[in-house]
Amino acid sequence: MTYYLTVLTLGVNIDHTATIRQARRTVEPDPVAAAVLAELGGADGITVHLREDRRHIQDRDVRLLRQTVRTHLNLEMAPTEEMVGIALEIKPDYVTLVPERREEVTTEGGLNLLGDFDRYCGVVEQLQGAGIPVSWFIDADTEQIRAAAATEAKFIELHTGKYAEAHGEREQQEELEILKQGTAQALDLGLRVNAGHGLTYWNVYPVACIEGMEELNIGHTIISRAVLVGLERAVREMKQAMFGKV
Repeated sequence: MTYYLTVLTLGVNIDHTATIRQARRTVEPDPVAAAVLAELGGADGITVHLREDRRHIQDRDVRLLRQTVRTHLNLEMAPTEEMVGIALEIKPDYVTLVPERREEVTTEGGLNLLGDFDRYCGVVEQLQGAGIPVSWFIDADTEQIRAAAATEAKFIELHTGKYAEAHGEREQQEELEILKQGTAQALDLGLRVNAGHGLTYWNVYPVACIEGMEELNIGHTIISRAVLVGLERAVREMKQAMFGKV
């Protein structure tokens, strides 16, 4: 196995600051300001999802974030021609390719790489040929991980939703073991491993302890807490929770 970092990092997803803004179609809160505060609170990276329906993050946000983020910018997007074009123009530090359905509230599961494998390989070639590393958002499934490696992407992000939604300690431990096995398999195949979806202050630590895990991308729980205590403090507290200091 190859390990790239010795310290787990936190990518803060700031989409829901834009959700609040778009609820009133106004100018606040500004995701760019949120990114600044998140970085001041200790965020190691900023994540935004530019959805095809533009329900929260807007094109303007991504362009300004590219100019202002001091850590790294992770652009989540569907693997479509439109989004690839935007990524090639803006050049985020890396992109995470995710499934997207307009009727969903949030991303409901990992992308099925076997469904359109040849086209997905072409997307990776386009983006990484332009110097933009690619991460696939997938379930911790053996075939999906093999397919991700076959596309020659640099990263995967394991979908942690089933772990986060598990009922009872036994089910949660079963889902955690699946994530551990998926991480080990990915590392053996030369992939770098991130994880995210549904992680909270109360369930993050076991995932943070998975050997070889590089970055956790977390949004909703941080923004929810930020409403009550402020964004800088909410980010600091998540970093503490990741390392078992709460």
